[in-house]
Amino acid sequence: MDLRRLRYFVAVAEARSVGKAAERLRMAQPPLSVQIRKLEAEIGAPLFHRGTRGMDLTDAGQALLARAGEALALAADGIEAARAVAAGQRGRISVGYMFVLANAVLPRLIPELRRSIPGVDLDFVDLSASTREVRLLDRSVTVALCMPAIHHPEIQVARIGAQRFMLAMPNRSPLARLGAVPMARLQGRPLIALPPPERDPASSAVAALLRRHRVVMPIASRVETAHSAMSLVLAGEGFAILPACAKLGAPRGIVFRPLRDAVDSIDIAVCWRRDSQSPLIPRFVKCAEKVVARL
Repeated sequence: MDLRRLRYFVAVAEARSVGKAAERLRMAQPPLSVQIRKLEAEIGAPLFHRGTRGMDLTDAGQALLARAGEALALAADGIEAARAVAAGQRGRISVGYMFVLANAVLPRLIPELRRSIPGVDLDFVDLSASTREVRLLDRSVTVALCMPAIHHPEIQVARIGAQRFMLAMPNRSPLARLGAVPMARLQGRPLIALPPPERDPASSAVAALLRRHRVVMPIASRVETAHSAMSLVLAGEGFAILPACAKLGAPRGIVFRPLRDAVDSIDIAVCWRRDSQSPLIPRFVKCAEKVVARL
């Protein structure tokens, strides 16, 4: 049903006169009469008794009027909601995040998002190295906070910061007594490694760091998350080279030390599907940049 005709019908019903309704609507009387007749034809029943004292509603007209106001109000609400969503003021955004960033970023990011986009519903989904790309591509998440960035032709990336690598070790290790650990001291020590980048394993930032310093660390285990890596480190299974932010989620008994003569870092990125048209994404990226800059 044409909402314009419904508005015309309500105006005539309230005024009980096509002429008075036309004045209120600021239109000529003949076109208004035509629209009312077309509405009656669409419904298949007369809506008004036309008499010398004005236009009274028929039973069908009374039934329509009882619901017309609600329908017009719902339509107006829908239009306003659509405009708000298009402007990035309302809607829903599902945020994926990797565990290594959770403790460092989420406690600051969530309040920032609540302040910046208060009318938007937020969902949060934890991701791993093996699930982050799939969750974006199947639209399970709108955006993903990743470390490192995802390299995929269908995924857009905004690099918003970086974190230096540090060495995670048990506090009982002799290396824990050092203020900074020389790279040479890592030679031959077992490494608890995270999965390499999906499409180019040789481009692993940790592997590149070790190659540049000609250090070989045999891989004792390869795990999905920084949390799992720290658990194995605590158990004495090896050492882990992790972003500095990981220490915020470290269990008791794990210490982090900088690597001497190594300034290597790993990117923090916001990733999303290239074909996404959500106006919330630029606002999310802005909030995330602000938070990461304070790390």
